[in-house]
Amino acid sequence: MATAHIESQLEDIAPVVLMPGDPLRAKYIAENFLEDVKQVNSVRNMFAYTGNYKGKRVTVFASGMGIPSVGIYSYELYNFYHVESIIRIGTCGSFHKDVKLLDVILSQNAYCKTYFPKLLDGGEDGFISSSEELNQKLIEVARRNHIPLKTGNTITSDVFDLYCDSKEEFRKNYPEQDFLSVEMEAFGLFYIAKKLGKKAACLMTVVDSLYDQRSLTSEERETSLKEMITIALDAAIE
Repeated sequence: MATAHIESQLEDIAPVVLMPGDPLRAKYIAENFLEDVKQVNSVRNMFAYTGNYKGKRVTVFASGMGIPSVGIYSYELYNFYHVESIIRIGTCGSFHKDVKLLDVILSQNAYCKTYFPKLLDGGEDGFISSSEELNQKLIEVARRNHIPLKTGNTITSDVFDLYCDSKEEFRKNYPEQDFLSVEMEAFGLFYIAKKLGKKAACLMTVVDSLYDQRSLTSEERETSLKEMITIALDAAIE
């Protein structure tokens, strides 16, 4: 089978999918973490791979950036490929004083002011929750691997916040103490999962922080992303 955006056959996609935004990050994960890898999608260069991790099948499928893109791919994977769980793995920013660069954050709820749910099925914007079952697996895996994990609420924005004309005006809409992270996909993924009765989670590494202005080395970024990827993969096979 195939859809307008995915060329994979039904048997090409595992029931659990890791979903980075960047297609090249999907390629990196496939090449460095999976065995017996098969590329299962290249339509629009939105790369996807299925392989074995510790003897169990996992698919890594890029989503692109923003709610519209993650909405398309998550809907088609859940609805046409019988995917049960998607774990978004990506990067985020933060304006919370207790969040530092390279912290790993698990999103319990995402908030967005967007027309996406209204157009999709007449729903409303606001808060939407991730899967408690998936979250508990991710928390337990992080604990076993001695990787600190912060959990809390996420802002999903339709605009890359660093490009806003007034960052202070942006922040006024979101009390600092209520939100740990800012990104562009989680709300869309959680909304689609809830609509279709599926599971979704979002794990992120902080790469921009209002309170931590360090310049990260490529080695620091790679090490932190490896921690996040390891948590997601270990949770995916449990």
